[in-house]
Amino acid sequence: MNSELLKDIDGFIAENEANIFRDIARLVKINSVEGEAAENAPFGPGPAAVLKLGLEIAGELGLETKNCENYIGYATIGEGEKYLSTITHLDIVPTGDGWTEDPFTMREREGYIIGRGVLDDKGPSVICLYALKYLEDRNIPLNYELRALLGTNEERGMGDVIYYLENYPAPAFCFSPDADFPVCNGEKGIYGGRICANFENENIVDIKGGFTTNAVCDKCEAWVKADKLESGSDVTALEENGLWHLTALGVGGHAAMPKGTKNAIGLMADYILENKLASEKETAFFELISKLHRDYSGKLLGIDADDGLFDPLTIVGGMIGMENGRMWQSLDSRYPTNTNAEKITAGIQKQAGDIATVLNLRGAEPFYISADNPAVKVCIDAYNSITGENAKPFTMGGGTYARDFPNAVSFGPEHPERKMPDWAGPIHGIDETASKAYLLEALKIYIVALIELQKLEF
Repeated sequence: MNSELLKDIDGFIAENEANIFRDIARLVKINSVEGEAAENAPFGPGPAAVLKLGLEIAGELGLETKNCENYIGYATIGEGEKYLSTITHLDIVPTGDGWTEDPFTMREREGYIIGRGVLDDKGPSVICLYALKYLEDRNIPLNYELRALLGTNEERGMGDVIYYLENYPAPAFCFSPDADFPVCNGEKGIYGGRICANFENENIVDIKGGFTTNAVCDKCEAWVKADKLESGSDVTALEENGLWHLTALGVGGHAAMPKGTKNAIGLMADYILENKLASEKETAFFELISKLHRDYSGKLLGIDADDGLFDPLTIVGGMIGMENGRMWQSLDSRYPTNTNAEKITAGIQKQAGDIATVLNLRGAEPFYISADNPAVKVCIDAYNSITGENAKPFTMGGGTYARDFPNAVSFGPEHPERKMPDWAGPIHGIDETASKAYLLEALKIYIVALIELQKLEF
């Protein structure tokens, strides 16, 4: 790698560091959780507002911009019949309870930034804009137009990309900074379902837990009929107006990476079963969902799967609630190539019997791009040249925009192998935290990769 180029990139990053984190903080201020669709806001006012600001920031950096009818937008440099792109998203998952400070006011601590979206995916969005600024400011020769796409519906269905690909040509190659380094060249299938009770509740007056289906639930509450209850190690019990109010606290995290989490819904189910609080049918329902929460491999539900290419299947239940007096439990599974949504639904339905109906609500098939693909090699080489590592591409359970494009990968900026402070929260969790140093290192990697990608034939 050209040492003068790397030195110049370092200088650019140092000059712009303060502005980079200023701009991330500006985006974090906007609550961009999906809302009700409105005129000029297909995913609600929050996503529309954050896209407007994202494109304003791009304009301030001297980049041309395009708003694609408020579904998605992009900054662009260069010209050509074909184009390359990055793609990130500005929408977020709900914050949930338990933040130590306001999740929409970015703060710094010991070289880290904290706030909803700092890592998923507002921080990386700003990094991509500054990568384009470097290439533009330095007049780097471009054989292809280069775009930094800014999505607004990644967390809830990817309708932004569906609209974009229906109305605009796809990039010749793109990478999505919405996962882990070094390079993810394959993603598991994604299954979203729901277990719906076939009976009306008796002893369980109400139950609710979780804030999104694609995160492990960290708090679950229930109101039950009982004479006398004692709090447990994970569940508190308080008498209120003739009922017992139960609160279970767990450890949240991303549905695709459940290791190390503790699902509060499972803690609640076990407490209700241990204390014999449920009616016969309610007991059968809680026994069913307890199998879901005790083992995220799906083995207890009879749906475990491992193809040797991806990591084994995982399944979690992110939300629980009641509708018309009947309980429901959400399902989020990330699965390898030797199973599918139909098998998952059928397997859980077999366990449920006639106590509940299992619905297959949404899904996406697994995708894989060869590690020998020239563009994949450019990305991995850029990473290794900057970090000094000898890393190889990997596959994962998370779902990113990469699966929706004909030639794409996810590419950083997270480092799960690098230890974070004990107080740091994960993406989709409370006190979401990102390392300032790691984000700036990612910027350097992306600049190098984008320069080298321009040299390939697409």
